[in-house]
Amino acid sequence: MSSILLALIPIFALIALGYSLKTFQLLDDGFWRPAEFLTYWVLFPALLISSVAEADLSDMPILNLTLAQAGALILLLTLTASLAPCLKSVDGPAFSSVFQGVQRPNTYGALAAAGSLYGQPGIAIAAVCAAIAVPLVNLFSTIGMIHWAHSSTNAGGDHRGKLIVKAVATNPLILACVVGGAINLTGVGLTPVLASTLKILGQASLSLGLLVVGAGINLASIHAQRWPLIVSTLGKLVVLPLLVGVIATLLGVTAMPLEIVVMYASVPTSASSYVMARQMNGDADLMAAIITVTTLAAALTMPLVLWAVRG
Repeated sequence: MSSILLALIPIFALIALGYSLKTFQLLDDGFWRPAEFLTYWVLFPALLISSVAEADLSDMPILNLTLAQAGALILLLTLTASLAPCLKSVDGPAFSSVFQGVQRPNTYGALAAAGSLYGQPGIAIAAVCAAIAVPLVNLFSTIGMIHWAHSSTNAGGDHRGKLIVKAVATNPLILACVVGGAINLTGVGLTPVLASTLKILGQASLSLGLLVVGAGINLASIHAQRWPLIVSTLGKLVVLPLLVGVIATLLGVTAMPLEIVVMYASVPTSASSYVMARQMNGDADLMAAIITVTTLAAALTMPLVLWAVRG
């Protein structure tokens, strides 16, 4: 447990630093939105491209990692959707935020944790997990948003289909995973100059990304309804890692791949969920509260999850 805590403390320290810099206005408020844009559209895609392109996929249980993540997501989202009638005080837009909150991973934190715990081999496996999970959660989140929130616009079936395709096809993380995977599988490889450039950009992504996560914490938002926050937090930080771990173990995934796929499932809700909630008529205030609560709670649950997997 001590080694896990020592590896994760710097990650949450950077998140806390980002929160402090924003709260005490040590950096101008105009800094954070461009920083988030740079991280999301340039730095983090560079890390994913280089990590996936240079990963040794020959010994990686990609099929089983895919089945574990997809199976766990489908089970969790089915369970979550079944709770909608029970949460009678929660309207459609609010439930769409719950639906997002239980599934969308903060990949910045996942790759930073993987690197801190396992070094570059860990980042490579986490990048593969991201290549699998990011398209899935974007697809499922968009479907959920259209069903519970965006339906209020009375968009037709064709328009809804276009929204799904656009959300998935224009996501820079998905595109980066596709590019990196294509480079890896075709054997083309990265030129030395391009590889070095991408690695330098990628190194900047994790620290800046964690600072941005911290800056996005909004304690004032935690005035939302209690049950949506409880459902989202337990679903994302407890139920999803448990399902991924059980399915992956049953499929024979062991050692570092097992620890990382479970760790990837245990990270808090992604800040990009707030952007989607705002753009597709979801409950953005509730989404901000879910992001804040899961980020704070993950400081306690992630070490326990990893300790349980190693045990």
